[in-house]
Amino acid sequence: MDFDPTLLRAFVAVKETGGFTRAAQQLHLTQSAISHQIRRLEEQAGRPLLHRTTRKLTLTDDGEDFLRYAEQILQAQDAMVRRFQPSPVCGAVRFGVPENFMGERLPPLLCQFARAFPAIRLDVNVSMNLDLRAMIDAGELDLAVVISVPRSERGTVVRRTRLVWVAADIFTLPPDASVPLAFFPAPCVYRHAGVTALEQTTVKWHVVFTSPSQQGLRAAVLGGLAITVLTSDDLEPGMKIVDGQYGLPLLPSADFSLIWSDGGKTLAACEFGQLILDMPEQSSLPLLRSP
Repeated sequence: MDFDPTLLRAFVAVKETGGFTRAAQQLHLTQSAISHQIRRLEEQAGRPLLHRTTRKLTLTDDGEDFLRYAEQILQAQDAMVRRFQPSPVCGAVRFGVPENFMGERLPPLLCQFARAFPAIRLDVNVSMNLDLRAMIDAGELDLAVVISVPRSERGTVVRRTRLVWVAADIFTLPPDASVPLAFFPAPCVYRHAGVTALEQTTVKWHVVFTSPSQQGLRAAVLGGLAITVLTSDDLEPGMKIVDGQYGLPLLPSADFSLIWSDGGKTLAACEFGQLILDMPEQSSLPLLRSP
């Protein structure tokens, strides 16, 4: 037996409003039309669903059970309509993000957005060495995620973290030796924070490895070649925090912020930006970020 969703909505409206008249007003129908729909529904169900008196309307025991099923059916139907109804939002979104900013979550998030807004064209720039702030200022991107020291960046903070010195478990440094460092190329907040902190000390150091590739930097560190700067939750197996060792100074915390260009807050871009802001944090996934 297939129950007509129109009849189910009439039944739920009668229960929610407490009467046929108010249900008719809610559904923009006449009272006689609502009465006819309830009568047809009871005929299909083969039993009365409502107790009617001149002063009160209540559900029968069968009506109580029927109401739960009706609400579940209508909720599922509404969810299906929202999922597959084409969105009226259209246009293009130009988004900049550091390589692996969201780790394994970025591809599913992009797919989710594309399904929800098929008329929006996504243009995503993913790189470790793009100057995303400059691209925002030049109007080449609508929005981007960037890293900066706390409260120094316009925009909305997505996440706050701490910068740390990181080396391989196997790393060793001979006494009085210069500390070998590995960095992303400038401009890079990780690099700038590390160099700025070191310049206020007497520690001997030199850059032994520079790579725009996350994989290259990781290989240099895990191979014991150099120390680098990461966030405290970016460590991988085989890595350790070495703050305070070898004379290395403490590093500041950092913000990951969502920033916009002057003309970037289109309806399409705002929808995508909200998806970024609503993204649940999953610390179990590797989140290696670079400015």
